Amino acid sequence: MTESRPFSSPDDMKLTSDRIWSGSSREDILEAFEAHPRIGDKKGAEQHGGKWASNEQKGMDSASNDIARAMMKGNAEYEARMGFRYIVCATGKSAEEMLQILKMRVNNAPDEELKTGAAEQNKITHLRLNKLLSELSTSNL
Repeated sequence: MTESRPFSSPDDMKLTSDRIWSGSSREDILEAFEAHPRIGDKKGAEQHGGKWASNEQKGMDSASNDIARAMMKGNAEYEARMGFRYIVCATGKSAEEMLQILKMRVNNAPDEELKTGAAEQNKITHLRLNKLLSELSTSNL
């Protein structure tokens, strides 16, 4: 992305991001997944993604103990089956929704899940680019 600067517009920046992400190798995708906090891991969200990741996963804040435990168990089952972390664009989703999505996706083929996770990661990237642009525009006022 840095080598592609300067961007002519925010849309140009997002299109460049899409182009780069769509050309990513399996190893690149898995590296991005590893840098992403596990859903429901509050400490990991703070360490891996700071305030943005914590805010994105805030649907887990109101999770009951049963839902939180089920998410932890589901994450472990998913990782054991797929060989990589469960990625979902958590923004706007409740803990129950994220758990239900996990339960539906855990039975998918790993190659299908890699594509699904990559698409979810791209949604997260777009949200974060929008946040970055918003912060930059307000800081320049």
